[in-house]
Amino acid sequence: MTCHNPDNEAVEQAAMWLADERQPPRPIIQTLRNRFGLSALEATEACAMAERFRIYRRAHG
Repeated sequence: MTCHNPDNEAVEQAAMWLADERQPPRPIIQTLRNRFGLSALEATEACAMAERFRIYRRAHG
């Protein structure tokens, strides 16, 4: 799945924040929507992006 709007800074900021969280908050989508003012789709994109960030960090240190 590709990002619906890859230039959305709020989605990227939310993804970076989520990737840095050791214990992600629950429910994640609602937290991202409230904290960063995202739509449901944008919040889901931020979750996917955060997972990619975590994978890249593990692979590249």
